[in-house]
Amino acid sequence: MTAMTNEREYSNWIIGNDGSRRTYETVDPELSERPYRLYRFLTDLEDVLLQVPDDHDRLKAIFPLVRKLLMSSYWLQMEYHTPNPKVGWSVKTLYKELDYPITIQTVAWLPGNISPIHNHATWGIVALMDGQEKNRFWKRAPNEEHPHKIELVDEYNLIPGDIIGFLPDAIHSVEPLGTEPTITFNLYGETNFPQRYEFDSVRHTVKNF
Repeated sequence: MTAMTNEREYSNWIIGNDGSRRTYETVDPELSERPYRLYRFLTDLEDVLLQVPDDHDRLKAIFPLVRKLLMSSYWLQMEYHTPNPKVGWSVKTLYKELDYPITIQTVAWLPGNISPIHNHATWGIVALMDGQEKNRFWKRAPNEEHPHKIELVDEYNLIPGDIIGFLPDAIHSVEPLGTEPTITFNLYGETNFPQRYEFDSVRHTVKNF
């Protein structure tokens, strides 16, 4: 498993609903001898949800918690399912509780696969733990003929240690790079499923994801 370092320093990014990519600088947390365990992270996360109603501010508040968890709990880097070769990816849920409105999972992707272009219809955070991954960011560009048209805005290659946050209508696609699977730690708020879409950038159509 690759350590979360690389030729450049890892970064934090927030992707806006318009596909814009803005850096958000944080100071790495100081780690104590006492591990920052998953249950403590879940409690701190719930406190943020109760105290911070704005999605952008929530992302900024949660970034340091995710960084602290991944730096302290190295076991998470091994908590994933081997990707299914038929579909090219796998998902492992790390925590699930009735009425807890958060999805926490690890996702593994095999190289040679590209995700559909999609939004999440909620705020979300993805931290790359291993491998390299290209993210492409899109924005809505409707016109009279094509009300669901989108345009490519930007793309960025994530390295281990990068954390990227998404506002609810941020649109992106994911492509693993290199020869090894990518492993990510994924965190999402409560999804508004009727507003979660898969976009076709050629036909300019959408369908529920």
